Amino acid sequence: MEIKRAIELGDNVREKISEIFVDAFYEHFEFFSKDTAKLVKVFSHIFVLEYFYVAVINNEIAGMIACMDKEKFCINHNKKILINNLGLVKGLFLSIIFKYYFNKYPKYPIEMEEKTGSVEFAATNKKYKRIGVASKIMEHLLNFSEYNHFIVEVADNNINSLGLCKKMGFKEVRRKEMKYGKKHSGINNLVYLKYSRG
Repeated sequence: MEIKRAIELGDNVREKISEIFVDAFYEHFEFFSKDTAKLVKVFSHIFVLEYFYVAVINNEIAGMIACMDKEKFCINHNKKILINNLGLVKGLFLSIIFKYYFNKYPKYPIEMEEKTGSVEFAATNKKYKRIGVASKIMEHLLNFSEYNHFIVEVADNNINSLGLCKKMGFKEVRRKEMKYGKKHSGINNLVYLKYSRG
């Protein structure tokens, strides 16, 4: 298993990242289309590749995690592409969701020191689940990136991600109650965890 930055693999990696993204987070986007192939196509433009780290096994993308400065964003959507593919209402609605959840600053309701990396979108290719792919990427980030501190936001019902973070040494620093969408999402709180080197 080799860990690389997605940008090193060229623009062709977008579709594979999008496949893994759609598979991992489909329940949050199925309202916009039940057709996963369509969602993969629509989302393939949104990823800022320089912030994504991927695990490669046998020349295949086995998993991904985004990590960037606390003031940067790893998602950059084009509203026109969303509207053209999903229709006016759904395209506009999704554009608003992307802006509200993924392109707002400050990202988190906690204070963050300088040299803090924001860790997002940990997901594994279903073909490579349960062999430690996410752990290897996270280990790489914690040991070899330029950050001294790392923050991750995890939904309280995402047991796998919470378990991964705690296994890697992240400590919970805050919980924020979800005010909207509890019933649909099953999320009661967003959990903020932090890791500091040394």
